[in-house]
Amino acid sequence: MPLRPRRPATLVAVLALGVALTALTGCSSTETGARAEAADGPSAATSRSASGGSGPTGTSPIVFAFTCTVGNGPSVETYTTSSAVWEDGRTSCTAAPITGTVPSAQQQSALDAARGAATLEELAAGCAVSGTGPWRSPVKSAEQADLAAGLERYCPGHPDMDRLRDALAAHRG
Repeated sequence: MPLRPRRPATLVAVLALGVALTALTGCSSTETGARAEAADGPSAATSRSASGGSGPTGTSPIVFAFTCTVGNGPSVETYTTSSAVWEDGRTSCTAAPITGTVPSAQQQSALDAARGAATLEELAAGCAVSGTGPWRSPVKSAEQADLAAGLERYCPGHPDMDRLRDALAAHRG
């Protein structure tokens, strides 16, 4: 089957994607413990295509990019890993799938634990933020407990994980 020539923007996007994946793989090998798990887990992402496509492509796992508000104004910043969001201390983010079409085993486990309290996009966005919401609040309802259980499985390397586990344990009694 003959190959069709690619538009320059598409080629640049493909090359950028390859470089980003190589960088993520190379960087993650220097990390240890749960932080490496979080960086290599379902919330690690690659760059968006230069053509501006926002829908997912390819196969599992589903990978997300995070768009987070900056301050109280309309400014936003886009991140490719949850750990980058943690470093900047963002507390309000959305997640959009940029590649993949099927949840990974870890993502599916998190969805199962959440028992309908959150979508995969909501779990990814929740994993990206820190210092707020379920990471710092008491668990007061069954729905909050399901969300906390989903986040616990989705992002085990989160910097506020101990607080989340304590809140979940207190709720369960």
